[in-house]
Order: sequence, then structure tokens, then C-alpha cells
Amino acid sequence: MNPTTLLKDTFTGPGSLARVVGAGMLVATIAAQHPHPAFDRVRAKDLFSFVPNWKFFAPNPATHDFHYVYRTLDHTGGTSEWSEIDMIEPRKMYQAFWFATRRPEKSVFDLCTAILQQATQAGATEVQKTSSYRVLAEFIRKTIRDQQGDTNVKGFQFAVVRAAGHDTSEDPEPLFISPYTPMHRVGPHLAAA
Repeated sequence: MNPTTLLKDTFTGPGSLARVVGAGMLVATIAAQHPHPAFDRVRAKDLFSFVPNWKFFAPNPATHDFHYVYRTLDHTGGTSEWSEIDMIEPRKMYQAFWFATRRPEKSVFDLCTAILQQATQAGATEVQKTSSYRVLAEFIRKTIRDQQGDTNVKGFQFAVVRAAGHDTSEDPEPLFISPYTPMHRVGPHLAAA
């Protein structure tokens, strides 16, 4: 078969519309995966989300880990050493396919991200009024109860520390340190436990 006839049949023969649309979708999909903002024009004009987005990483992938540490205040006024909450469990092979137990780890990571953004915008004292802060404080409170009980704990303080993961050349950096928080919450509708 003549190459000119083959090319002509590709664009004008039976099924040519499907081939042209398919080729266009392939080119648009490949272009939409490129990280440069100029290639986002394809997706901006895609009102019905026909062009898939298969980027392997998030637009701004996390390059650091958050570590959560706390210390407690006892009823005599003594402060404990900082203790780390171990959130990251060792990975297993089957978790490449199903990793539902990672949800709490991801949730706490997202809470910390929200708290750090809110602290930057509104200040450290205002962030204590947010739901993200209250949920994280309650998570720390529950962890303390689970690990050591709460009979001799008057309050606690927690910190979010950023570390570079396996890169030991970078020192950990404290990003947020909370004020001391009472171990037993008291409010209009909450009785002291």
C-alpha cells in the first residue's frame, strides 16, 4: 500500500473521526502530565475532565517528615522529658496494594500541615481556636492516656518537629510548640474526667 494513501485513509477513511479524536486525546493526556504550567492550558479547557491526570507525585510533594513529641507536667510541677509518638509503622509488601492502616498517619500529617499554615497566617495564639489544633491536641491527649495513663498527669505540651527523613545531614527543626494544655478538659458541656 502506498504511504500517501495510508496517510490519507487515516484522516479520511472509515473510522477516521475516532482515530483523530483518539490521537488528540493521547497528545492532550501526555501534555497534561508535564509539570510546567504552560501545559496546564490543556486541562484548563477540559470542562468535563476528559483528560486524565496521572501525575505520580502531588504538585508539591512532601520532602520532610513531621515528628510529634510531647512532655507532661505532673501534679508536683515536674516536667517529663520529650517523648516521640511513633506514627510510621514498618512497611510490608502487601501494603503496596492495600494500606488502609496508613489513614491515621495521613490524617495527623494533614492536621499538622493545616496548623502550620494557620499559625503562619493568623499567629500561634489564634491557631489554638481552630478545629485542627483541637483535634491534634485530643490525639496527643489520647496517646498519653494510652501510653502512661492520666492519673499523675496535670497537663501536657506538644511540638511538631520537621526532619528530612533518611537524610541525617539536616538537623530536625521545631516548627510549632504548643502551650501547656490541661490533661482533663473542662468546659460548659464537658465534665472533668
